[in-house]
Amino acid sequence: MSRILVTGGTVFVSRCMAEYLRDRGYEVWVLNRNTRPQSENVHLVTADRHSIGNSLKGTRFDAVVDVTAYGPRDITDLLEALDGFDRYIMISSSAVYPETAAQPFTEDTATGSNRFWGKYGTDKIAAEQALLNAVPDAYILRPPYLYGPGNNVYREAFVFDCAMRNRPFFLPGAGDMRLQFFHVRDLCTLTCRIIEGCASAHILNVGDPETVSVREWVELCYACAGRVPEFRQADPGAEQRDYFSFHNYEYRLDVTMQKMLLPEVIPLEDGLKECYAWYTGHRGEVRVKPLMEYIDRFLNDSAGSR
Repeated sequence: MSRILVTGGTVFVSRCMAEYLRDRGYEVWVLNRNTRPQSENVHLVTADRHSIGNSLKGTRFDAVVDVTAYGPRDITDLLEALDGFDRYIMISSSAVYPETAAQPFTEDTATGSNRFWGKYGTDKIAAEQALLNAVPDAYILRPPYLYGPGNNVYREAFVFDCAMRNRPFFLPGAGDMRLQFFHVRDLCTLTCRIIEGCASAHILNVGDPETVSVREWVELCYACAGRVPEFRQADPGAEQRDYFSFHNYEYRLDVTMQKMLLPEVIPLEDGLKECYAWYTGHRGEVRVKPLMEYIDRFLNDSAGSR
């Protein structure tokens, strides 16, 4: 039985990763501060990743899946605490690509500051570099927007809330901005194949090969609740993130290399239905943002009567 260390293990991506690998027969260890409910049948290492001490000494891992590295110190402190591993897989982000680069972004696109992602993106770049300096054969995965059951970020959940309350939906512009998603379970499947030694490339863009317009995405989300959206157009002067889940930023990843490991991905329509089913029973687990309050105050004078 292979022994896998997953950083985090209690929220969305890291929890899904730990449970996915556990369910496939791996001996899964999770590293977190034990401030949230834990998954069953995993080994818990209770520690902050910046003060692990000797908690991992004497244990060798077949793979480390680092879901929670957001800066270079996250990498260096964990590497110092480890006592040996065969593969290191970091979940990075497409935020490492500058918005000024030619699209679709490939793995050869030079990384750089992105004005939409700011420090998050530059910290991810620094974390990647720290890892590659220490572990040149590490694997780095760069996803676009992740979604799936357990997502605690207010993205599809916001649209579900609008649909369940039968609210009109305010589109940014004409609603033709393209979005690229990746189901969290596809990310887990891909990671598992890297652990199994199936990957030749070490830096991979990952994501659904197809993008979707904002309008199409909202229609799919409303359909999960059995509704059809009534679209309205937001004031062009309104800041998009005040009333919508995403930046006014369209980009696309080239995922050609991913297809060699994962030829098929979960269709977006099916994935959103899973999200809706989960959300109806876990609404308290999502970090709700005051998007509706902004809409009611600034975009829709009649919404207060709803």
